[in-house]
Amino acid sequence: MISHPFHFLRRTISGLLFRLRCPTLDKFSTILHRQFDKNALIAYQINQNKRSSRMLEMLESVYKKCVQRWTNSEKKRYLLGIFLLWTSFSFADGGKFVNPITDICWGCIFPIHVSGVNVTPAHKDLVDYKVTPFCSCAGTPPKLGIPLTFWEPTALIDVTTTPYKLTAWGGVSISQADVRKRGSIAHVGESGRSSFYNVHYYNFPILHWLGLLTDFSCLDSSDVAVSYLSEFDPFWDDDQWASVLNPEVFLFSNPLAQAACVPDCLASSAGSPIDQLFWCAGCMGSLYPFVGYVPHHVGAIQASYLLVHRLLGKLHSVGMRFGFREDDFCDKTIMPRIKKTIYKTQLVQPIANTKAPCQPLGKSDLFWGAGKSFPYGGEDFVYLIWTKKHCCLDMVKPAIKATTLDGIIP
Repeated sequence: MISHPFHFLRRTISGLLFRLRCPTLDKFSTILHRQFDKNALIAYQINQNKRSSRMLEMLESVYKKCVQRWTNSEKKRYLLGIFLLWTSFSFADGGKFVNPITDICWGCIFPIHVSGVNVTPAHKDLVDYKVTPFCSCAGTPPKLGIPLTFWEPTALIDVTTTPYKLTAWGGVSISQADVRKRGSIAHVGESGRSSFYNVHYYNFPILHWLGLLTDFSCLDSSDVAVSYLSEFDPFWDDDQWASVLNPEVFLFSNPLAQAACVPDCLASSAGSPIDQLFWCAGCMGSLYPFVGYVPHHVGAIQASYLLVHRLLGKLHSVGMRFGFREDDFCDKTIMPRIKKTIYKTQLVQPIANTKAPCQPLGKSDLFWGAGKSFPYGGEDFVYLIWTKKHCCLDMVKPAIKATTLDGIIP
């Protein structure tokens, strides 16, 4: 039996808040494998008045188009089937492919700002926006639209002690482990500990891959791929070489600069990292140098989360990461220094943290990391990176589509 049609319509309209063209993501897997129950629809039509019948006819058309969108391509149907089957299993070496249904906290897409106004007031953002009714972007022809901001999952970062082990891809090893690059946790003195981890960066444009929000030009449309492996980076395990690549590390290797990170820790834990203190990783420690060594290892979550900060900072320093400035809704810009307020993170392995909100960079792991690591199988970590996106929504195209039923679903 289908659900009450007016309930279904309410969910569909609410989804248009961020212009989804199908029901919410937690239902799309069921939709793919369930045929539309036409007999139930006919039975319901008999018991309703003419107005309800017209509503049901529209819902039937919308529903069939939604299903057709996911099944009109044989290749897409087979890929989705293989993908869901793949994400259901763990592998012998430890690790599991990230399942978009069970492992991702989709509530982290909020808050959403429209024209600078938070239309989801239950969710607090990392920054405040000026009220801007309209935006314009250069082009042929120029585009006039409505400013929109939201959060998009764009990347995965895994932190592992085993070289060449792709934890986020099921724990698959792409080469034999090198003893020199193997991670470790060592005791220093009577009570101190230090550690070393390898990190891997994956492009993960899951919204684009699933075909959601396709009209948003600001979405990440890159291919799913491994973009960075620390095992092939000679700077990742050598402090001296890393200081040559980023000589600014000498400016921040002093007690005064590190003392300035205390307010960043407090602000990050309160949900507002301080972008001006870019050399600080909040409560995790010092962002510099960009190496895999953690001289003050407090816990596995703290150490791995610090290396997530360092990798993002490193990628910014070499021009591999871009971001939107607060007043720009058209083009991403190169940011040679990390802007912490354009990122949120979510732990997805070994234990997925699927309860919103996601964590701003620098937030103390005391609030979210308790019980998330354990010996034998719980010492490697995968983090999902959420990136702030700015869009200038074209007002002309949706208005034309909205005049017909075909405009509801492209």
